Amino acid sequence: MLKWIGLFLFAFFCCLTSNVTATEPGDPAEGWRILREFPFLVPDFDDEVLDQLWTVWPDERRNVAEQASPEERRRMTFELYGLQPLSADDQAFEKGLGYVRSSQGDWVMNCLGCHGGQVAGRVIPGLGNADFDMESLAEDVRAVKKKLGKPLTHLDGSIGKTLLSSGPGLTNAVNFGVDLGAIRDDEMNVHLDYPVPDVPDYGMDAPPFWNVKYKQRLYCDNHAPNYHRVLMQFILHPWNNASYVKRQEDKFRDIQAWMMSLESPPSPLETDPALVERGRIVFQKTCAECHGTYENGKLVDYPERVIPIEELKTDPVRLEQLRPEYRGKLKKSWLTEKDNEPGEHYEVISDAKGYVAPPLKGIWASAPYFHNGSVPTLWNVLHSEERPKIWKRVGREYDETRVGHAIEEFESLPADFSSLDKYERRRYFNSSDFGKQTGGHTFPEVLSEEEKREVLEYLKTL
Repeated sequence: MLKWIGLFLFAFFCCLTSNVTATEPGDPAEGWRILREFPFLVPDFDDEVLDQLWTVWPDERRNVAEQASPEERRRMTFELYGLQPLSADDQAFEKGLGYVRSSQGDWVMNCLGCHGGQVAGRVIPGLGNADFDMESLAEDVRAVKKKLGKPLTHLDGSIGKTLLSSGPGLTNAVNFGVDLGAIRDDEMNVHLDYPVPDVPDYGMDAPPFWNVKYKQRLYCDNHAPNYHRVLMQFILHPWNNASYVKRQEDKFRDIQAWMMSLESPPSPLETDPALVERGRIVFQKTCAECHGTYENGKLVDYPERVIPIEELKTDPVRLEQLRPEYRGKLKKSWLTEKDNEPGEHYEVISDAKGYVAPPLKGIWASAPYFHNGSVPTLWNVLHSEERPKIWKRVGREYDETRVGHAIEEFESLPADFSSLDKYERRRYFNSSDFGKQTGGHTFPEVLSEEEKREVLEYLKTL
């Protein structure tokens, strides 16, 4: 009856495109510890369920897993669902980057499930996790729990009621936030009789956290204040009452401080200094007006400019489906009330008009691009007319030439698509699907081919 009961609620973090500014400073080290150790939500599964997931895989995958050792099966499980180890060298897979352990030792997801990713063989906290297949994980957890006679919880309990993700790395986070807000009053009290809107499902890319320090507002449409309480939408599961939520506020000051402390990872890509310098000049003339000015790789001026959708012309679904009444829910909420000025609230923009041009620090690492994750490489960003209609990643390989995911391109889905297992089907990004258009952001088309090459070389250095 209530589709939100089972939602996977770290969703808010999967929508972040900006930072928050706490009214009191937090402790970054403590924020990191909290993220790694404190279970804000109920567990998703226990060790028995995790280690039995292979038993519900399709025949070919299951047969391989059956012959493997328990340790190898755990590695295969992480890889299939896009769960990241603590580091590229970690072979223990005791809980991974995106999970903490409950007091009973069960697995509780944290925001690093979506915002702890891997690129070019490196696991990076704060990077969007382009590998994470939430929907498949939840479906398989549900199947194993039913087989073992174990109760469903929030992640697996949502299957069939809402779409968790439309493909690896693409979360339905915006709708989670709408659902969770719908059943809370302004003081965070839960009302199970409040109506929950019926919003179409669509996927969003999880942006990197290291750019949070440069912005003043949250979300890709910049509608919400960058305030530590707004981050607490992460824990608004209806099982967490208002008193519990408010008691966690100081923890989120620290989590915010950790996010603010992050730096973008240094680029491992080889560059041509002469090309880089020419690209810097071109970028400054044509791109800096929206994306900011950089000196020696550092962002020194960022305008945080929202580009009207009529000008930008990227996929409008996110803008249209998050309606003014959904955004406006925050206007009088405790989540936006200033903690040092009771009764006063930070500004919420209900009628957003477009998408914000994000900072580009660490842009080399954060493929895919655009808010809906529709563009696999920076080369494709610069060549709008050559963006693939359908594409699929080649494992976790990195394309150093085009800067982004190594992919296969398709004009149409393969003839045997329907016979593929669900994990493989979900790896195909189809731009004709709802919310997945690749068009828009055609501004680079004023550049010559040589200028595009120079800008691409420059972007590697940010």
